[in-house]
Amino acid sequence: MRIQRARQRGFTLIELLVVIAIIAVLVALLLPAVQQAREAARRSQCKNNLKQIGIAMQTYEETYQTLPVGSYSCCWGTWLVALLPYVDQQALADRYVYNGKYDQAPLGTTARYSGSLNTPVTSQRIPAYTCPSDQENKPIGGITSHNYAVNHGNTGYSQQATLNGVAFGGAPFFTNGSGTPAKVAKLRDITDGLSNTICVGEVIQGQGTDLRGFSWWGDASQFSTYLMPNDPTPDRIYTATYCNNQPQKNLPCAVSTGADPTMFAARSRHVGGVQLVMCDGSTKYVSENISLTVWRGLSTTQGAEHIAQGALE
Repeated sequence: MRIQRARQRGFTLIELLVVIAIIAVLVALLLPAVQQAREAARRSQCKNNLKQIGIAMQTYEETYQTLPVGSYSCCWGTWLVALLPYVDQQALADRYVYNGKYDQAPLGTTARYSGSLNTPVTSQRIPAYTCPSDQENKPIGGITSHNYAVNHGNTGYSQQATLNGVAFGGAPFFTNGSGTPAKVAKLRDITDGLSNTICVGEVIQGQGTDLRGFSWWGDASQFSTYLMPNDPTPDRIYTATYCNNQPQKNLPCAVSTGADPTMFAARSRHVGGVQLVMCDGSTKYVSENISLTVWRGLSTTQGAEHIAQGALE
């Protein structure tokens, strides 16, 4: 008697296509969740960076009884240099040439951030100064851009006494020009309260020759609150060469004018707002829909504004 073997049945083409379609749907559902988880991790790292910078600022202030100068004119060092020893970069701090304590740096050509003596430092990417959510850039000569800037107050880069009706209310950081005494702030001078005053905020690195985020350079070492966080209104820079207008990427810019002088808004790659560290060292997230009055009040040191509870996360 011949034993008849049972026929083995495989997948039909239709069944295979259904399985593939189900897998595709599952992948499509999972990818956004994976991307959100990755962005949450990047945002957390960015927050940790700001926390480290806040602690470094307080340590510097305890050491020298003053906050660092925001920048020396365009080209002779910014707060990035001052904080290098306090963000685990002592070797780079030792290598940076400024002929003395940072706040006594001479305004000489050999000490420029872009000079041959200092490019071994300024061509380095500092992890504590870099938000992992952003795209890295080196706009000039291999010198790095970064993602954090000090608070210059509520008008523009030059801290105009009045800008289009907005009165300057003081700031924690200043730019010192050639031959002028160092203008600095102490934490005790912040009469609006340390928890109500921004110390450092996020900025986005411009791409190509765009110098936003190029914070070894004086102009880009700061931001102001004249514009809202992530404002669709253009940032202003003095020449089109350094302005790569990308409004679709939260990087609008235009050439500065008398009515719209050089200024940069706080900007980030995080959805819906920007992260900050306050002068008391606490980190906050601010919605891009915050009241403009409150936003500007958060940048002043002696504006006597009332900041309602719940304005910050």
